[in-house]
Amino acid sequence: MSDIRTAPATTVGSAQQTVRRVIVYILLFVLVTIGAIGLSGLLARVLATGTELTDGGTTGLAMSLAFTLIGGPLAALLWWSVWRRLRDEPEQMSLAWGLYLAGMYLVSLITFSVALLATASALIDGDWQPRDFATGVVWLGIWGWHRWMLTHPVKRPVRLRTVPIVLGSVYGLSIGVGGAVNTLGSLFDAAIRGSAAATLAGDPWWQSPLHALLWTIAGGAIWWWHWTHDDARLLKTGFANVALIVIGVLGGSMLTLTGIATALFVLLRLAFDRSEPVQTLLDPLGQAVAAAAVGALVWFYHWGVARLRSDGTRRAGALVTAGVGMVAAASGIGVILNAVLATTATTLAGSDTRSLLFGGISALVVGGPVWWRMWKPTALVSVDEIGYAGRRVYLVAVFGLSAVVALIALLTVGYRVFEFVLDPAVAGGLIERVRAPLGWLVATGLVAGYHFSVWRHDRAALPAESPARARSIDRVFLVTAADPEPQKRAIEDATGASVTVWRRADSDTDAAGAVVRPGDVDLAHALDGVVGERVLVLTGPGGRVEVIPLVD
Repeated sequence: MSDIRTAPATTVGSAQQTVRRVIVYILLFVLVTIGAIGLSGLLARVLATGTELTDGGTTGLAMSLAFTLIGGPLAALLWWSVWRRLRDEPEQMSLAWGLYLAGMYLVSLITFSVALLATASALIDGDWQPRDFATGVVWLGIWGWHRWMLTHPVKRPVRLRTVPIVLGSVYGLSIGVGGAVNTLGSLFDAAIRGSAAATLAGDPWWQSPLHALLWTIAGGAIWWWHWTHDDARLLKTGFANVALIVIGVLGGSMLTLTGIATALFVLLRLAFDRSEPVQTLLDPLGQAVAAAAVGALVWFYHWGVARLRSDGTRRAGALVTAGVGMVAAASGIGVILNAVLATTATTLAGSDTRSLLFGGISALVVGGPVWWRMWKPTALVSVDEIGYAGRRVYLVAVFGLSAVVALIALLTVGYRVFEFVLDPAVAGGLIERVRAPLGWLVATGLVAGYHFSVWRHDRAALPAESPARARSIDRVFLVTAADPEPQKRAIEDATGASVTVWRRADSDTDAAGAVVRPGDVDLAHALDGVVGERVLVLTGPGGRVEVIPLVD
């Protein structure tokens, strides 16, 4: 009877602790933000030389004082209470602690970097922005404070510990790439069109590249700090792999293909469509070349990193790249059909029609080969590839999204047709009304039909061959009390599956107190021949390993 009463009490107590942590960390986040706003406001007034502290009225000063002298001490007291509790292992392992640290780390990193970059940009223009500088200094201190907590040897979070590192590398890469594209684009514009044409507002031609260079340097430094110094490049968690594929491979490939397609479009117009001045035609060329160059660097670097990760990560990189090429090629087909219909709807071959045609050709020429190279539609697909869960998800996602777009395009065509039938006197013929949505309908219909046929073929081929598959594991849940990293790497190398770690409350120790954990060979052997989408792996004292396939 006592056991029956203890379980609900334990559950209720655990729920209360979870709610308490969530409320405490939300309140701490708010109080730290309030204190930072107040302190930066006061520091900005001190740095604003030549003005009174009450310049602009007393309302702003009163708010800064209230935020600093009330919000700041409350934040410090609450943090001290939280920090003392973090000596307990349940507090260190709480999800709320990891979420708070990841959120405040990213917010402070973005705030201080943007503020200091704005200050530097203003100084280049001969201006002084004390408020931006004060904001940057205060939030830089908050970032350093939270980074110290993140790397604390005892009280750092157990869960989501690497999330701030991954987020920092993603943020640094994003602003660094944007700054590099703008820097090179401005330089190319000045070289292509001449410095006089590049200077439109009376500023020197080099001023815009210099502003962008600041963002390039800052973004590169932030990315290097997290990617190399903090070893984000070595992380193989699920979140790290997703960030690598989405930002590095997907983002880099999109930037590259967009730049190449735009540059090809400009060249086609220069060769066959001189209806506008050459300077106007050349306007997007500099940014396009810069985007293609920087995007290619980002794309191929991260693609090389992805190929060194698990087999699932490598396949995911190939699939997202094929998806980018497919979208570009399908868009090109739709735009080309739109342009062809436009030529039949009017006797004037205007520049707008030629521009449409050249834009569609550029997208198709760039996207088609990339899709063909990554997807390999004529190659024989292995049974292992057909059974890969990511391939099935890709096929279903592409079919579903293209079917939705096709449905919207079909409804638009129907609406235009009925509109023409009911009121033919409205300006514009039937073809002129339907050519754009009809182009999208044909392109997305082709995409949906092709991927549906591939999905049906895979589905028919898989059951007959599935008994021959030696192993099929998509995700592994590892339960251990020892250091999970060696075991996690062993499972990833043996299966290619994504691994989620759950920490045990007891310890894997022998009678002498030494930590005992299964070796890599034991884990690989234990997983040999196991089939299942989800598998539970438990490691315990004495090198014990237990593998349990799970069902939905």
